[in-house]
Formats: sequence, structure tokens, C-alpha cells
Amino acid sequence: MGSLPRMSVVTGKRVPLPAAPLTKHLEHMGATERTALIYYDETCNVRMSYAELEGRTNAMARAIAAHARPTGPNRDQDYVIAVCMQPTHNTVIALLAIWKAGASYVPMEPSFPQGRISHILKDAEPSLIIYDDTANPSMFAGSGVPPVSFEELSLEASAFPADRPNEDEILVQTDADSIAIVLYTSGSTGIPKGVRLPYSAICNRLWWQFRTFPYADTESVCVWKTALTFVDSVCEIWGPLLHGRSLLILSRETTRDPQKLVRVFAEYQIQRLVLVPTLLRSILMYLSLNLSERPLQHLKLWVCSGETLSKELASQFFQYFSDQNDYKLANFYGSTEVMGDVTYYVLEKTGQLDMFPTIPIGAPLDNCAVYLLDEEMNPSREAEPGEVWVSGRNLAKGYVGGQGTDKFCDNPYAAHPDFGRLYRTGDFGILHKGLILFAGRTDSQVKIRGHRVDLQEVERAVSSIQGVDKAVVLCYGLTSGNPEILAFVTVKPDARLSGHQIESTLKNSLTNYMIPQVIVIEKIPLLVNGKVDRQGLLKMYENTNNNDDTSIPLEIDYTGVNPNDLEVARVLFETVGEVLGRAARGAISKRAGFYELGGNSLNSIYTITRLRDKGYFIEISDFLEANNLGEVLSHLTTDADSSRDGDEKQFTIRPMRNEHKERVIEMIVSSFYEKAELEQFVRHEISRGDYALCVGACWEPLLAAGLSLVLEDESGKPVAVALNFDARDEPDIELGGGLAKIMTFLEYVEGSVRDTMLPEGKGAILHSFMMATGAELSARENVSAIRALELGTERVARGRRFRGVFTTNTSPLTQQLGTDVLGFQTLLDYQINQYVDSNGERTFGKAPDDMRAVVCWKPVE
Repeated sequence: MGSLPRMSVVTGKRVPLPAAPLTKHLEHMGATERTALIYYDETCNVRMSYAELEGRTNAMARAIAAHARPTGPNRDQDYVIAVCMQPTHNTVIALLAIWKAGASYVPMEPSFPQGRISHILKDAEPSLIIYDDTANPSMFAGSGVPPVSFEELSLEASAFPADRPNEDEILVQTDADSIAIVLYTSGSTGIPKGVRLPYSAICNRLWWQFRTFPYADTESVCVWKTALTFVDSVCEIWGPLLHGRSLLILSRETTRDPQKLVRVFAEYQIQRLVLVPTLLRSILMYLSLNLSERPLQHLKLWVCSGETLSKELASQFFQYFSDQNDYKLANFYGSTEVMGDVTYYVLEKTGQLDMFPTIPIGAPLDNCAVYLLDEEMNPSREAEPGEVWVSGRNLAKGYVGGQGTDKFCDNPYAAHPDFGRLYRTGDFGILHKGLILFAGRTDSQVKIRGHRVDLQEVERAVSSIQGVDKAVVLCYGLTSGNPEILAFVTVKPDARLSGHQIESTLKNSLTNYMIPQVIVIEKIPLLVNGKVDRQGLLKMYENTNNNDDTSIPLEIDYTGVNPNDLEVARVLFETVGEVLGRAARGAISKRAGFYELGGNSLNSIYTITRLRDKGYFIEISDFLEANNLGEVLSHLTTDADSSRDGDEKQFTIRPMRNEHKERVIEMIVSSFYEKAELEQFVRHEISRGDYALCVGACWEPLLAAGLSLVLEDESGKPVAVALNFDARDEPDIELGGGLAKIMTFLEYVEGSVRDTMLPEGKGAILHSFMMATGAELSARENVSAIRALELGTERVARGRRFRGVFTTNTSPLTQQLGTDVLGFQTLLDYQINQYVDSNGERTFGKAPDDMRAVVCWKPVE
């Protein structure tokens, strides 16, 4: 007889749940002088005890209730308080005080676009807005919700008693079923919806964590690093506080700097961390640069959530962290509607990677169940895909205003009241060996850097822009673990809209991680049934962005070439054809000029280096100054030693002086703000004046160092500049916005190389940190000027007895000059779009795969 097929229903353990408002669970901690909160930045260094936290939040709860009571509850009869603050100790005070006042909190990022702020305030109907000095109060104008600053509340609270408020002093009496938090996430309709999380769901998630991953006696400090608007922050904040641990709140500056992040984890001996896989990849790359050090040996539990965890990344983890030393890599699965996590799987050894086709999302948490159902709501058989539905104590109480009723329904398979409701995740899953494997999405929702994004919401935003005719929004690269949102757009006949203009407009309505790469096309392709050919659009994008066609153009004309030079001409013309490819304008011949054919500064260096690879040499100045390929041909030689340093003959190199300041700033702005590679991705966060402030801030140290150079033309006008420092003696300057993001990235790629691979001490490393040329230089002159600056900087380094020159090049031109012409050694070749800052943001995520940051070193001893 055969056995009955196993149905795809998996249930977690049933355990008692001590559900109650978290304020009740925290009562016993109020009298202790143990440190509850640790926060420091450039302006403060705070350590707050549990006793002080108790007193301050009690008093502030009274102040909050007094402000919120006149407004009243929202349409769900919830008192909701909006919190628009950056993570500090004050944020935790505000959140706990809100709970003590009998209300729930709804977080908003001060950096949210106005449209999202307005939507949340209109939909959630909060009774009050609490904001800090990083938020602009004008964002709340017209909402009808009274705002109050945290400073004002603190001042008012100082007049109130510090004991716990009684029932008459709070808004409502709360219990386990009361709403604690409202978090906004994209819904299947494309409109962000507020998820109502009760205390009971939070308690079920937390007490499962306490049983499954208990705090060690040595685990005295835990970190809060996740944005407050993300559900993982709930467990990061309240888990440690419920167990009397110190909560280290990381400042924005620390979370943006991976090197600082690792140092903080090491300093405080952090033992657990929650992060998205992209940030894990970034940390592993940083750690692997210096394998002799093990700064995170205490960090034994790594929890990945928010994105698909690939086998390849898990393998990298165990290559670095030995699978013999109790390191755990956990894969959590869930969404905001199920308190962030509803299934989990723990990897402890590399061998587990071979047990399943993909890393499982695992088995349900305690008091939770997962059902894989077909279209008729029948359980799928094992090994057959089904849609993932969830029930149990982790479920939210629905959405604000009763929206999204199609997502929550009665459970026809419930065997206990705790499982009476089902939530539809919109994912497919497969039951395999008793565990669940993720099998893709059923709708338009995707995860981008751990954030759930509904493509319909993005499509609505794109379509609403004036001048846009049609828009199709798709996700590319989801299976490769590097997803990006694409918007294919047609514009109305009378509209003059570029993709860049559309992207800039979207910044007013979408958060950064939701903004798509906009591709303007003439016509949306359709299938025979009239539906949009989505695969065709993705294929078109893939072909356009992965075009490796370097076939030699057919139009090569050897007319006028001396018969004795035909072999050399063949090499030259075919090399030019390989470099220019289909971009070549016209026939490649003796009479054609390289730049007339479509060449540019970068292509010229590519051509010269490819010629060298084939055994033919030409001095770069001779190539650049040639009027046509015939003149290039006359300078080609097979003698590698016959080249000469002639690029400096048209310039005079001088030490940079104070009178050069205005011109230097002009060249820096022209080269970086208008043309630089990294700047294009954060242009909306940078102004021209930012560069003037940057140069101004380090001008005196630059002059004092005496390492910087300018090039002057025949008239004495500065036409190029190299700003150089001793790498161990650079000034600390304060930057903001996009420029700070760029400098943080550069320090990220440079720091580990400089501090682990290069000579120690002052006077050892000359750091070429900014190089710029005048906008008036031609392509030929630009290449000559850059080379002259590089050679001049090398001479300065040698004269001052530095051991070498250190620099990072993001420009393909300087990369090619540095490595192939000037002999720099590549110490790190980093793919820019893989960079993830410590907040999980992919700052340069829209950069193409071939855009690199190359960290270089040239010994001069």
C-alpha cells in the first residue's frame, strides 16, 4: 500500500504567551541603575540608566497625553502619535513615553518625501506629531495634526512627577490586544497602508526569540541600527531592554561608515546582529581585506532578513567564519503584517548548504502556522508550490481604516482560536523535507535592500508625471540578488522629458530606494493578446546594458597607405575599430582623425594600451596631437624604450599657492560637480557651493603641507590642479548631504587598504585625493594635463621621501592612465553598484556593473 501524500501545512510549537503591554514587562527594570541607553555623536555622549529612563518617560507620558487628548483617537479608535526623529536616546524616550501615555507610535523618517509624509498623516490620523531638529516642521503644515518638538515636550515634562501615571492621566488603558505600533508599507493596490501591530504579536515574536536565541551572560550590550520605519527595529530596541541589557544606539555617521561600524561592534563585543544580505556581503568584503585580524570574533549570531539569502553569500560567510566555532547564520522570513518574521532556518555548518536546492526560509515560529494553498484554498502536496498563508499569534490586526480586507480572512483549517485568521503573504513556497523553500512572488511586490516595494505604487507615481504617456515598471535582476527597478516610459508628443528629469520629479513622491531607473522608449511592445511584453522590455534592457559587441566595422580603407606600412596600418585601424565598435562615424582610414571618428579621451588611452599589447608603441602626446591616423601611423614603433615623457612640454608645473585658490575651486567644481562619475548618483543632494566649502575647509592644511600642484599654460593661467596630502596627516572636515556620502564611500574603499596593506607612519604615503582640469581644455589637452599632474605628483613624493603615491580612481580615463601608462598597482578593484552603506542603502545602485573604484599604489623609492 502507498502512503498518503503529505499536505503543505506546517505548525510551530504551542507555548504559553506572557502577552501584555511592554510597559508592564519593563516595570521591574525601573529601579535599577544599570545602563539602559548608550548614544554618542559629535555633540554628545550619553549613558542613561534604567531608573532615569523610567522617570523621564513617566513625566513625558503625562505631557504627551495632555497634547494628544484634545485631538482624540483616529477612526479605528486608536490613539496614534507620529514620531519624526532620527535614532538617538531621545527617540527611545519618546517611544516608551507614547506607550505609557496609552497610545501607539507611527514612525516617519525626516528624509521622507513630502508626499509620503502627507499620506501617512492623512491616513493614520495621529493625535500628535513629535519631531526633532533634523525634521522640518513645514512638512506637517496643512495636515491638521498638531506638531511639537521633543525639546518642547522635555521642557514641559520637567514640571510633571516622575512616578508612573495613573489611569486618569493617560489617554486609554491598554492591554495585550491594544495597538502598539503602526508601520507603513506598500500594499498590493500600490497605495501605502498602515499595519496595526498589537502588543500580543510583538510579545509572541520577542518571547520566541528569547527562547530560541537566549542572551548570553556575557552579552551586556546590543545595538539598534535599523531604521525605525522598518519592522526589525522593534526587536532590536525592545528585546535588549526587556532583558536588562544596554542598548547602543548608533548615530547616522557611524551607520554610514562600514569601518566605524565594524570597530563599534568589536569595541562593545556585540554578539548578535540583524541585517539584510546586501549589508552582510559588504561587511564580509571589508573583513576579507585583512584576514589576519578577527575584529568580530564575539559576533556569533548573524540574522539575515528582508531579502533572499543566496547560497553563494552563505558560503562566503562560512569561509570567513569557521563553522567550527559556533557561528550561526540565520535566515528569517516574513513581513510587517506578521511582525517581521514568521519562519526561520539556522545555518551552523557549510555542509547544510548542500541539503537543499536553495536556503530554506524554514519552519514557523512558536504559536504560528504556515499554509501553502492552491487557487481554491486547498493545501498543496509536498514538493508542489503553493501560495504562502500565515496564521497565529504573530499576525497584525489588519490595516488602518480596515483597508486590505483581501489580505486577511477567516481560516477554514483552524483547530484553535489562536489560528482563526489567515494572512496572505503574496509569496509562493514549496514544502521540502519538512521545511519551506521560497519560490517567488505572486504579485508586483519585490524586496529592494530589505524594503518591500510595490511596483504598482512606483508605476502610479511615474504615470502621474505631466508629459508621461504610458509607463511600465518592472524589476530586473531579482534572481541574481541585485535587483533594480526599471520604468519604461513613453512621453506625449508635445512633451520634452528625459529619463533624468522624470527621476528627479519622482524624488518628491517616492523614497530613495523606490526611485526607478527611467528608460524613455518610443513604443511599449505588446504581445499578440494585447498585453505588455514585459519579458521583451527586460530583454531589451539587458541587451542594451550588456552589449559586448566589439566587432570591427566593415568600413576600413587602406587607400594611401605605403605598402611597407600595410601591416602596421592593419593593426592600427583594426585596433581603432575594436575600441570604437559600432560607434565609429565613417570609414577608418589614413585621412580620418581619431576624434572625428567618435573617439574621446578615454578611448584614446584604450587604443594606446591595446596597441602596446600588440607590440606597437606610441607616446601619448604624439597620439593626442596627431591630426589623423596617418600621423599616428608615422609615430608607431616596435621599440618600447623609444617613448619619451613629452606630455608636460605645453605646461609649467608649480607648487599651489594662495593666489590660486579661486581658480582651483573653479576647476574642482567644473570637474566634480559637472562631470565626475560618483556625483551623478547623488546630484540632487549636492550643490556647487558644497565643493567650494570642501576646498575652503582644507585650503590652509593643503598649503601648509606643500604637496599640491597646479599646471599653468603658456600665458600663466592655471589649467589643472592636484590636491595632495600626507595620508596619515589629513584634516578632519565636516561635510553634509551627497558629498558626505561620496567621501564616506571613498574612505570605505580606501581605509582598509591604506590601514592594512601600505606603510605605516607619517611621511610614508602621499595621498593624491583630488585632481581637476579646466573646462576649456580639449580632449587631447585634458589627457596630457592629467598625465603631467600624475608625473609631477610622483616627483613631489620622491623629493619629499614618501614611499609611494596612493589614490582612488573612479574615472575610466584616470584608471587607464594610472594602471596602463603610469604603472600604478591595483590594490582593490571594487564594483561601485555593490556598495551598501550601513543603513542598507545602495547609494550608487544605479551605476552599471563595469563602473569601478580602483584603489592604486605606486612605489617611488
